[in-house]
Amino acid sequence: MRARISVVLITKNAETSLEKCLDSVDFADEIVLVDSGSTDRTLAIASAYKAKVIHQDWLGFGPQKQLAVEAASHDWVLCLDADEWLSPGLVNEIKEMLDNPQATAFQFPRCNRFMGRFLKHGEGYPDWSLRLFHRGHARWSDDLVHEYVIANGPVHKLQHELMHESGEDIALYLSKQNRYTSLQAEQLLQGGKRVGIAKLILSPLLRFLKFYFFRRGFLDGVPGLVHISIGCFNSYIKYAKLIELRRLKNK
Repeated sequence: MRARISVVLITKNAETSLEKCLDSVDFADEIVLVDSGSTDRTLAIASAYKAKVIHQDWLGFGPQKQLAVEAASHDWVLCLDADEWLSPGLVNEIKEMLDNPQATAFQFPRCNRFMGRFLKHGEGYPDWSLRLFHRGHARWSDDLVHEYVIANGPVHKLQHELMHESGEDIALYLSKQNRYTSLQAEQLLQGGKRVGIAKLILSPLLRFLKFYFFRRGFLDGVPGLVHISIGCFNSYIKYAKLIELRRLKNK
């Protein structure tokens, strides 16, 4: 007998992408949506798909996603963002897995669209993402940003892709990255992390070499170059913000 599964999401003002996401998970036994204050059509769309909707003021990415997992009715959970959807091949793999689970956690490659192109190399691919698990054996970390799933058993791989298309222009993408790097810097400060000028300079340089040359990001053309360059700048600015926070703290 097929194991029952809940699809869980966190949302805020996700009307532009939510329907495509929910259409791809029509096999799910339940949809749980934890919303942090949408003012667009997000909640109306969720209602049309008979989703269980919970309001929760923003807790940070890790705690917000874990709350959604705990609100699910079934132990098997598939965690998605509203701007993601399952490829048909991945849908079939998940259905087959639920007929006879061979592990308690599964990851799959995520294919990210940037500047109108789905990236297949560099930093953007395969972007292995652990999103499917039995909640008795895994949970989301407490990180406010760059959260991840902590599994206490083996993690198996599915081969088909989770598709990600945020629909953001570069200005909006940079705005989001600015917020993320601030959260990262605060998190590093709380963890007692210290960096100097060598880390500030070498981190983005080594990151560029890794993803543009060794991971062949150049094959993704201009979108690949821009995506990797922004990632390198994020590395630089994260540590610059950490240095600033530490200096302000020590005043």
